[in-house]
Amino acid sequence: MIVKILKPSATFKGVRYNTNKVDKDKGELMKTANFGTLQALQNLRPKDYVIYLEAQSAASKRTKYPQLHAVISCKGRSHSKQELTAIAEQWLKGMGYGEQPYLLVFHKDTANNHIHIVSTRVDRDGKKINDSFEKIRAYEVLNRIVGVDEKQEIDKNIEKALSYGFSTRAQFMMLLEARGYSLKLSDGVYQISRYGKRQGTVSLEQVDAKISTFDKDIDRLAQLRAVFAKYRSQYDPAIVHVPAPLPGNRPSAPSGYTSAMAQMLSGKFGVQIIFHGKDGKPPYGYTVIDHSRKMVYKGKDLMPLAEFIRSSEDSPEISAKADRPEPTERERKSVSEEMAAYTDHAQETSEHWIPNIQIDIAHDIDDEAVHGRRRKRKSRTNTR
Repeated sequence: MIVKILKPSATFKGVRYNTNKVDKDKGELMKTANFGTLQALQNLRPKDYVIYLEAQSAASKRTKYPQLHAVISCKGRSHSKQELTAIAEQWLKGMGYGEQPYLLVFHKDTANNHIHIVSTRVDRDGKKINDSFEKIRAYEVLNRIVGVDEKQEIDKNIEKALSYGFSTRAQFMMLLEARGYSLKLSDGVYQISRYGKRQGTVSLEQVDAKISTFDKDIDRLAQLRAVFAKYRSQYDPAIVHVPAPLPGNRPSAPSGYTSAMAQMLSGKFGVQIIFHGKDGKPPYGYTVIDHSRKMVYKGKDLMPLAEFIRSSEDSPEISAKADRPEPTERERKSVSEEMAAYTDHAQETSEHWIPNIQIDIAHDIDDEAVHGRRRKRKSRTNTR
């Protein structure tokens, strides 16, 4: 679950943004609270809420940006509008806004259920609500509400990452970065952070020890090549940009790459394809994460990038022309073997550990409002 405190504002434009959603039947006003006698009136307009919030905020001349606009978003439909409303109420109390006037608006027009919160940072006595370490506290409060033990969670994710086979340090880092962590190597130890604070550590010695045991599964790679050859006529491997949508369907720069083939491999076989590129330029490489077998491979171990992303329309017979022998009977494995792989994948991912690096949780219209702009990672050397 994600909580995002949006950009500070001197006006309460968040009210109009959310009521517009309601007017277009893309949102639902779940609750208004602490608006005093205003709530006794009928047929309230958005302007009425804005005037009330502005009047209370005017009690503090020092607060330049009085609007609090936050979003709590779950993955997919895992939480209903009622559940998100209850979580938002508890979150407001935990952040010190329980007695403040606020609106809760549920948005239902995107792939992720999420709820918007609009309030004022100025209390009735003209004092500003404490915003020290606000972004860190926002997650601490949310995690406490939903029962997430941060220490237990990082320990579990480190253990999970170390259970994979990988051949480079960058590949290990990728597994945890995909879970939203950032890693920094210092004095032989990876410092692992999330929510703005350190969550845990793992020694470089542990990572290198795991690398030393890496054993490439040649048979599995051959099977994946056969799967690729079988499905390339149905799922185009040509890459497409993954946009980072902005509010109002405004265009934005691409944030990554995917393909119909990559999406099929992930959904059907638990094989995630991560393309490596920079600044909207064509990718220079890719990584294969086989979640069903807990293995990470350099893309070139499977096949050259140019071959993997070549459109089936450009080269409909590429599998026959490729510079490698025809798949053997063992490599083909047929439908029953593919379904066995799918079953493995379903069991392995029952805890939803498959990450998604270049695609946000959903292609939401107001995705940036919910998740914020992605920080551009510096490109590492091509050792993945």
